[in-house]
Amino acid sequence: MAQYIIKRFLYMIPTVIAISIVSFIIINLPPGDFVDRLVVERQQSGEVITEEEEEGFREIYGLDKPLPIQYVDWISDVVLRGEFGYSFRWNRPVEELIWQRLLLTFFLSLSTLAFIWAVAIPIGVYSAVRKYSLGDYFVTFLGFIGLATPSFLIALVLLYISFKYFGQSVGGLFSPEYVDAPWSIDKFLDLLSHLWIPIVILGTAGTAGLIRTLRANLLDELRRPYVTTARTKGLPEYWLLIKYPLRHALNPFVSSLNDVFVGLVSGETIVAIVLSLQTTGPLLLDALRTQDMYLAGSFILLLSLLAVIGTLFSDLLLAWLDPRIRFP
Repeated sequence: MAQYIIKRFLYMIPTVIAISIVSFIIINLPPGDFVDRLVVERQQSGEVITEEEEEGFREIYGLDKPLPIQYVDWISDVVLRGEFGYSFRWNRPVEELIWQRLLLTFFLSLSTLAFIWAVAIPIGVYSAVRKYSLGDYFVTFLGFIGLATPSFLIALVLLYISFKYFGQSVGGLFSPEYVDAPWSIDKFLDLLSHLWIPIVILGTAGTAGLIRTLRANLLDELRRPYVTTARTKGLPEYWLLIKYPLRHALNPFVSSLNDVFVGLVSGETIVAIVLSLQTTGPLLLDALRTQDMYLAGSFILLLSLLAVIGTLFSDLLLAWLDPRIRFP
């Protein structure tokens, strides 16, 4: 077990490096760079920028170097100093911009994942045990609606309900008075009071999909001979269900955990824009649009690292859940 974990951690290093290289290249694929955009914006406001001034800007921002040198300088600072570069657009160190948003994104994703599991497992079990019942048809109907409805549309509906019937401030993870306030118990409680809307929105599609997955897997396990044998030996029905079929049916459920987590982390951008959430999505999108490459690259690097860690956690949880799985 320990050897397997160490081996997987060692595999993570080249994986993250490869992701960072590809991300850095893709960010720089569009024609021009941040200085070109800056010059155009200043010229549109009536300023005259000479070629010498343009080259001076490029030298200040470090964009006069070849792309491989820029990458090596950036990744060296990240690994050796924990510095992620300087944001061109915000004129601030990247680490001052990303940590709070990354932590909020991580907290929102974990909360949504807990919501998905808490809802999907009992409903999936009920739907499988009560196959073709009225409740099963109702759950299936709601699942198809959840999969088919765009998240941003659900966001708009819940925003309206929240404002009209609960009198809650619309959008964001905090009330206006807590946005720039230092962290305190009151601010954390205010965060929790706003968190239910993005959790329900982001968790709807994942919950619907996992209910269908668990139902199909459990129906397949309930037909196995070992279930019939355990039942004939007088094992109580609820204990039989939990100890054997449900545990085995959770294997694909757990193996898809990483996909759900990655989808939550990377797929919340549109919802975050609609809800004005202080997460990574809106800031990453703005960095990509303005070619703020160190800010965008740092976000992609850290989100990719979360995805790789999520994969490791999923594999370890799967191995713990099913003793038949052996570590290589």
